[in-house]
Amino acid sequence: MTVIPDMRTLVHPEIAEALAAMPFDIGAALGSLSHESVGALRAGFADAPPVPVADGVSREDHDLVGTEGVKVRVYRPTGATGALPCLYWMHGGGLVLGSYDMADSDFNRWCLELGCIGVSVEYRLAPETPYPGPLDDCYAGLAWVHKNAELLGVDPARIGVGGASAGGGLAAGLALLARDKGEYPIPFQLLVYPMIDDRQTTVSSQRDELVWPPAANTYGWSAYLGDRKGTADVPSYAAASRETNLAGLPSTMIIVGALDGFADEDTDYATRLRHAGVPTEFHIYAGAPHGFNDLMPTASVSIRANNDIAEWLSRHL
Repeated sequence: MTVIPDMRTLVHPEIAEALAAMPFDIGAALGSLSHESVGALRAGFADAPPVPVADGVSREDHDLVGTEGVKVRVYRPTGATGALPCLYWMHGGGLVLGSYDMADSDFNRWCLELGCIGVSVEYRLAPETPYPGPLDDCYAGLAWVHKNAELLGVDPARIGVGGASAGGGLAAGLALLARDKGEYPIPFQLLVYPMIDDRQTTVSSQRDELVWPPAANTYGWSAYLGDRKGTADVPSYAAASRETNLAGLPSTMIIVGALDGFADEDTDYATRLRHAGVPTEFHIYAGAPHGFNDLMPTASVSIRANNDIAEWLSRHL
């Protein structure tokens, strides 16, 4: 019988301190997600103060014509010339929360440090828009970047995808979809603690995770997949862990915290990518729960993870 330890005894000290200093218990708040509470939590996200635009970076929003309210935010280093590489990004939020502006801080940094263009997509959320709606939105945004590459100053041969949490799952599904459709090449994918397995059968998926507990994960997947969650009737574009043929996917980086509920599924996916011949870099960080590098960016483990991401991106961009 597997003994499931108390996560609070294993968490990195700096992250434990940051969690204790929060005005509310984030794990309890997200663990109570329901159709009735999701609206209030979205409103709380929307009330967060906006991230100022960094000096040397521009932001511009674009509506995607022909879509139902889907838009993208384009970030660019000001004064840059020539065709630049691009990272096309999908935000986190368990498929039910969040917005494209969650990438503002990251692209403030990446545009300047890496000399790239960023594009963050505002996809529709479940349960109002279940699968395949959000993935279709992400594909439409990818198509928009390619079709407008010259206008945006983007090198169409260097448009990679990435995302965190649910966004990482969408990025993984998008890479599979793009591979199979063959319309838009994706040279790399950055998957930050991706949400990729709806079955919740691993040891880590059952642990009392401090930020995104099992109940929250169950709600997110159920909102996205409905009654199909956990059944054989779930396509790999919806939950990338289901894919049996990983050959031909782009160069990949996966990072995850050792205390994250997604640790096991992400470890398995990284291993299977490597076995399929996909260049894969995998990092797992001791003492780190879900979302650690965004929620507690000044913790030493978060600084290390963010530096690892930037170093990998610098090579692939």
